[in-house]
Amino acid sequence: MIEGRNLKEACDADGVVRVASGETSRSVTARIGEVFDIGRAVSDIEALRTAALPTDGVPVSEGDPATGEWTGTSGPGFRIVPLWESDALTGVYGVEWNQAEEAAAANLALVVRELDRRWGAHREVSMHVPLFRNQAGEPMPALFQSLCDLDCYGTLTVWGPTATEGRWVAVSVNQCDGDAPMIMTAVVSQLPIVELPD
Repeated sequence: MIEGRNLKEACDADGVVRVASGETSRSVTARIGEVFDIGRAVSDIEALRTAALPTDGVPVSEGDPATGEWTGTSGPGFRIVPLWESDALTGVYGVEWNQAEEAAAANLALVVRELDRRWGAHREVSMHVPLFRNQAGEPMPALFQSLCDLDCYGTLTVWGPTATEGRWVAVSVNQCDGDAPMIMTAVVSQLPIVELPD
């Protein structure tokens, strides 16, 4: 387990992960190389929704034992996991970068559409206030602090409380910096996932 690890820490000073073979990669999650599959993504979210959650303690992030790539973060009453990671965007600009961003948004839209069908209409929770609080060093709930620590600043698409133990579920897409891959994450929480006050 890697305590306090964030997505940027998967990159070295150049923002590039060095692997044993000497090749370079921009991967930051254990989902690198997986083709997006809506069925798998929804199945992973359903499994996450029913998983055991810690009741207390400090948030802890886990990495793949072999590569160290991020596999999930658990904290009091919540869990955050990667669902999908795009190809690296190092050296990708202009139209190609826009296409990659649009493809990530389209993947998220497929997940949102399916979860809306299952659980009803979603709501959106902005990460602007957590971003500003994090930059100012101000306290916030552990879930939002963990999202900030992971550089997950994408708008959260939220459902809740769901029928399973009244849990809340959220998904988002983000990058840890401009050249990093797009990452889709899922969150499950025992506490409501709502906008933080300014």
